[in-house]
Amino acid sequence: MLKNYFKLVFKNLRKQKMFSLINILGLTVGITCCLMIFLFVKHEFSFDDFHKNGDSIYRLARVSETNKDGVKRHIAWVSGPYAAALRNDYPDAIQKTVRVMPDNDLFSYNNISFNEKKVYIADSNFFQFFDFPLLKGDMASVLNNPGSIVLTATAAKKYFGNEDPLGKTIEMNKKLQLKVTGIAADIPSNSNLDFDIVVPISNFKYYDSVQGFPNNGLYTYVQLNPHTDAKQLESQFPQFMNKYLGKYYAESGFKMGLSLDPMKKIYLNDQSLDGIKHGSKKNVYIFMGIGLLILTIACINFMNLATARAADRSKEVGLRKVMGAVRKQLIIQFIIESVLYAAVASAAALLLTQLLMPAYNNLLGYKLSSFWADPNVYFFIFVTILVIGLLAGTYPALLLSSFSPIESLKGKLRVGKKSVFFRKALVVFQFSVSVLLIIGITVIASQMNYVRSKDLGFNKEQSMLVRIDNTDIYKSKAVFKNMLATDPSIVNVSLMSGEPGGFHDRYGFEAEAKPGEKLLFNTEFADFEFVQSLGLKIIAGRELSSQFITDSTQSVLINRAAATNLGYTPEQAIGKWIKNLSRDSVRRTIVGVVEDYHFTSLKDRIEPIVISTDKDWRVAVIRLKPGNQLKGTISNINKAYASVAPGYPFEYNFLDEEFNQHYKDDIKQGNILSAFSVIAIFIACLGLFGLASYTAIKRTKEIGVRKVLGSSVQNIVVLLSKDLLKPVLLGTCIAIPVGYYFMSKWLEGFAYRIGIQWWMFAIAAMAAILIALFTVSFQAIKAAIANPVKSLRTE
Repeated sequence: MLKNYFKLVFKNLRKQKMFSLINILGLTVGITCCLMIFLFVKHEFSFDDFHKNGDSIYRLARVSETNKDGVKRHIAWVSGPYAAALRNDYPDAIQKTVRVMPDNDLFSYNNISFNEKKVYIADSNFFQFFDFPLLKGDMASVLNNPGSIVLTATAAKKYFGNEDPLGKTIEMNKKLQLKVTGIAADIPSNSNLDFDIVVPISNFKYYDSVQGFPNNGLYTYVQLNPHTDAKQLESQFPQFMNKYLGKYYAESGFKMGLSLDPMKKIYLNDQSLDGIKHGSKKNVYIFMGIGLLILTIACINFMNLATARAADRSKEVGLRKVMGAVRKQLIIQFIIESVLYAAVASAAALLLTQLLMPAYNNLLGYKLSSFWADPNVYFFIFVTILVIGLLAGTYPALLLSSFSPIESLKGKLRVGKKSVFFRKALVVFQFSVSVLLIIGITVIASQMNYVRSKDLGFNKEQSMLVRIDNTDIYKSKAVFKNMLATDPSIVNVSLMSGEPGGFHDRYGFEAEAKPGEKLLFNTEFADFEFVQSLGLKIIAGRELSSQFITDSTQSVLINRAAATNLGYTPEQAIGKWIKNLSRDSVRRTIVGVVEDYHFTSLKDRIEPIVISTDKDWRVAVIRLKPGNQLKGTISNINKAYASVAPGYPFEYNFLDEEFNQHYKDDIKQGNILSAFSVIAIFIACLGLFGLASYTAIKRTKEIGVRKVLGSSVQNIVVLLSKDLLKPVLLGTCIAIPVGYYFMSKWLEGFAYRIGIQWWMFAIAAMAAILIALFTVSFQAIKAAIANPVKSLRTE
């Protein structure tokens, strides 16, 4: 019986080559999209699942008691003593801890030097705590000696080539001699912890962030004992914080909580402040939805063409019923046919996915692992084949098997209006989804253009950033600045704690305007050239200046938002005092107010900021003169850097590029959405092309009669096109309000955003209609210009 079913399927494939190709092509593209999105989703949800004790590993985080936009921020940076204190206070709950301090350092071997950005300074049990396999070395002792170092395989090859690195000595920051004791496998792309080099923390035990509260500069991970309830342990942390930090919080005026964040959930928690890469759970669900919609569109093509050709297959059904076939057998035959279509399309989708993998990896920004040995992929394909077979095959099977054998064999069968209505409803759905995706692309592109072109309140053009990130440049930063100041191609140089878009510390303040109230403001520590270098606008008072002796220790600038928060107009704020409770508690006079500028991304509202001259400088912002030879200027800056920090590679970037990094995930989301939108429209048009072809074939004789009676090609094209374009127009009308709702929600992620305009919907509607019109018109024109004599002979 099954053999006969398969014979019938292949017979129909050969008989209707064009419609079979359209079905298989549509399903192949749909399954390919679904498979690629499945691989992406699987990767996003698999972060840190390779640690065997991952379910009991948590990362410590301080929790801000001050809500920002109604959300409590989890700040992963903590100080070194937390680990020992937690083990001491909760021995029954905490099995072990490990501290990890990210750093960037200079490493040298012979004449090779690199400024490594992915360095972890960690406790000696790092490789016992986590499951990062060692290719060489003993994980129990690899970091026991302070003079040891572990490199990943790629990092080792960079320094030692094909030599055996074990036992070789590598120099850190031109002073610390470290012996290679282990080689770790390269870190998988689904790991939150990402390193090239690990150095024992015992070399840095005198660092402020390692030896004492409340200096926060590292991560602390804890592994709980079996049966320990993390929430119950968290409930005891207020007493813990009061014990160790109560005095500090009382003096500084603000308070922090403490939480345990599950390691496996860190990656998709984008509310965590930790300086590591994060995904977006919202984006994952969006792309899951897009994948399902694209696959549904492909299934709709199959269903539409199957039901449209129902009358053609009626004699086959009637003959089989006369020969004794029952409805159940016919249903099974048509479902098997659907399953085989899906199976062929799935095999093609696997090959197509492999071909597209390099481009897909480039689009995602990381490399997905090979899927050929992954059993989850084959299970996904198996389920997809079954779902498509049942979803796309059931309705056509029920429809075809319901035909009366007598009417079928007489050729008098008429497919009811319900079937026609159902087909049109499916086309409406297809183009609703397509237009919805086009609206999404248009809004995202417009918002990205807005954030790139909006006046940020500071001058980001022609501004180079050089990090003050090593001992030599830190000691000689003033010399470096003075050397650059003599270069005629440089407008000015400013040293600051954080550039716009970079990190800004938040401290507790007390102000004359609100005595006794503790305020949490952002801070910027900068030199006297800060305002000029960034091109900020002074709206009241004056800028900080070396001509005023007190400006170095007793004066500050604030922004308009800070003045408003304090209840002042900019003019009223001048002469009032404010003091930083966390640093020196000195009352400093507000001597100037700057216009609000975006020191964070446009996703956040401009908050109060206090600018003072404390020398906590981490970056040099170098304003270049427009029109000069950029290569020559960079070469001069490189020479100045080399003279004060010999041995350290000169590295720089530009302020505008760095600031735009805040939107790279949104841009990537827009690019992926664009790709899938094109695919969705292609599949929808493929189905429309099939329906147009079938309509033209079925109305061949009618077209011939109309041409003989004097109808023009234009009239016939309109006749054939209008019925197929009506559901496209209806789908467009449905998509517009849905698109408005969802894109309004997406824009809420930006504090500064565009308004959704009518032309965005007009573009989406016109694009869909023109594409559909072109698709339908191709077949309509072909039918309209055919020889009417041949058309009238057609049976």
